[in-house]
Amino acid sequence: MGEPRGFMKYERKVSGYAPVADRLKHYNEFLTILSPEEVKTQGARCMDCGVPFCHTGCPLGNIIPDFNDLVYRQQWHEASQRLHATNNFPEFTGRVCPAPCEAACVLGINEDPVAIKQIEMTIADKAWDEGWVVPEAPLVRTGKRIAVVGSGPAGLACAQQLNRAGHLVTLFERADRPGGLLMYGIPDFKLEKWRVWRRIEQMREEGVEFRCGVNVGVDVGAGQLVAEYDAVVLTGGATLGRDLPIPGRELAGVHYAMEFLPQQNKKNAGDEVPGQILAAGKDVIVIGGGDTGSDCTGTSNRHGCKSLTQFELLPQPPDLGKYPRRHERPANTPWPAWPVIMRTSSSHEEGCRREFGILTKEFLGDAEGRLRAVKTVRIEWYTDAASGQQKFRELAGTEQEWPCQLALLAMGFVGQRQGGRRLHDESGGRIRRGRHAPRSVARGVGDPRRAGVRPVGRSVADGADEPAERRGGRVRGACVVIGCGRLECTSPGVRSKKPRVETRGLRVRQPYCRPCRMTAGDCPVQTHGAWHLGRHATRSPPASARGFLWAAQEAPGGNPGIPGMKTSPPCMPDDGTRRKPPGLRMRVVEPEGG
Repeated sequence: MGEPRGFMKYERKVSGYAPVADRLKHYNEFLTILSPEEVKTQGARCMDCGVPFCHTGCPLGNIIPDFNDLVYRQQWHEASQRLHATNNFPEFTGRVCPAPCEAACVLGINEDPVAIKQIEMTIADKAWDEGWVVPEAPLVRTGKRIAVVGSGPAGLACAQQLNRAGHLVTLFERADRPGGLLMYGIPDFKLEKWRVWRRIEQMREEGVEFRCGVNVGVDVGAGQLVAEYDAVVLTGGATLGRDLPIPGRELAGVHYAMEFLPQQNKKNAGDEVPGQILAAGKDVIVIGGGDTGSDCTGTSNRHGCKSLTQFELLPQPPDLGKYPRRHERPANTPWPAWPVIMRTSSSHEEGCRREFGILTKEFLGDAEGRLRAVKTVRIEWYTDAASGQQKFRELAGTEQEWPCQLALLAMGFVGQRQGGRRLHDESGGRIRRGRHAPRSVARGVGDPRRAGVRPVGRSVADGADEPAERRGGRVRGACVVIGCGRLECTSPGVRSKKPRVETRGLRVRQPYCRPCRMTAGDCPVQTHGAWHLGRHATRSPPASARGFLWAAQEAPGGNPGIPGMKTSPPCMPDDGTRRKPPGLRMRVVEPEGG
C-alpha cells in the first residue's frame, strides 16, 4: 500500500449532510462532498491486510484495495478503470449501496472501517467530470439478438455487457421510462435521476435499443420473444410487495410503498400525477423498518405530514453505533458478516418515531370508508423449545389505537409478478430456461455480470437451443470468458510474452500478435491476458475487456474467426472471409480439469 501506517495516522471521514431544515425544502441530493485531498487521505487508511475481506462483503467483487491505493497515489483514471472492471454503475452504488464491504473491512475489527463507499462515489463522479466515461460500442457484431426483460440495475448491467460483447440487445421495460427501481422507487434525494439518464444515453450510443411501455407477457407474448431473439434474459426483479391481509385492508388510505414512492418520482420529473398519494397534513404510519420504509419517511416529511411513525415487527436491535468493533457485535452476526444493529438513516434523522416489537392487528375506518386509525398490540419474541425457531406471542393489555390517515406497507418484496420466474402470456405460453441459463434467471438480480451475461454468451456461442444437426460444424470448442478458460495461439508467426497468468487457478496465455503489430494496450488478447499482475488477483477482467466473449469459430473453408471482441486485430477475421496472414491460427483450449 502507498502508506502502510495510514490507518494509524488518519481518522475516518465521509461526506456529511446539509441541515435538516434546508434539505426538507427540496428533493435533491444533500451530501457535502469531500475534496480530492480528503479522499486521498481516506485511501491511505486501507491496510496491507493480506486477505481483503472487503471482497467477500461486496456482492460485485469490486477490487477495493487496488482502487483505494490508486486514489492515494492520485491515479484517478486508473482507479476509475479498476472500479469499472467489476461495476457498471459505481455512481449508483456509491450512493445507495448499504456498503457491506465496510462491515467486512479488516480495519473494522478494532477501528472505524475504511470509507470504501465514499471513495467509490468520488472515483465515479470524477470519472464523469473528467470525461473518462464514454460510450464503448463494439467494433464487431455477432449478429445475435438478445432480449433483456426489465431495465432495473440488473437489466441495465446485463444489457450493457451483452452489447459490448457484440450482440444486438433490446431492453424491454413496462414503465414509461427505463431504470426500474433506479428511476421509480429510490427517492430523488438519494439518487438524482439525471445520473440514471446519463447512463441510459451512454447505452443508447453504444447500440442498446430501449423499448419502454411494453409489458412482456401482455403486449408482447413469450412465444414472440423466443421466435425473434436468440436468447432471452429475465431481469424483472422482485416487484410484488408483501401484503398485510388484516381487517380494513380495503380502506382508502392503505397503500403499498411502491404505489407511494414512484408517484413522487414522476412528479419530480415534471409529470402530471392525477390522484397522487400525499402525506401533507396527515398522521402517517409506515409499516416496515427497512430501507423502503426509510424512503417513505423521507418522502412523507417532505410532503409536510402531521406526524410520522414507523412500525417494525422485530425487536429493537442493539444500538452499537455505526461501526461496532468485533467484540461488540451480536453473536449471530460476527465479523465479517453484515451486523444486525440499530441503524438510523438520514430520513430517520429528519424526524420519525420508531416502534419495535409491534404487530398491526386492524385498520379502522370512518363512515366514508377512509382510514382513521390503526390498531396494534405489543409482542415478545421467544425461541420455541421443540423446533428451535424464533416465534412471537402477543402481550395482553398492550392494545393501542394510533391516529392514522395514511398507512404505507413497506414490509419487503415476495417475488415477481406474472408467475415468478416463468413468463406467461395470454395464450399460456412460457419461456423455458435453457441449458446454459438455469442460474441466469435466479441470480440475474444479484449479479448480472456473472449470472446473466456468461450463460447467455455460452448459449448463443454454441447454439445450445438449436438441434444437433444445425450445430454441427457451426462452432468448434467452447465460448471462453476470460478467467474461465485458456486462449492459446498456435501460429508460427506469434510469440508469447509473459506466457502465463494465474486467474483463479486458470491459465491464460498472452500472445503478442506480430502480424497486426498490436501493442499490449491495444491488442485484446494482450489486454485480456496481461491485466492486473499485482498482488490482489480477482475473478473479473479489466474495464477494457470486461464481459467480452471469446469463441473459436470454424467457418466454411476452415478460416478461423473470433467474434465478440471489443477490438478486432486486422489479421484476425471476424466473419471467415477477411484477410489473414498465412499460417495464423487461433484455437481455444478447454480449462484444465473440465
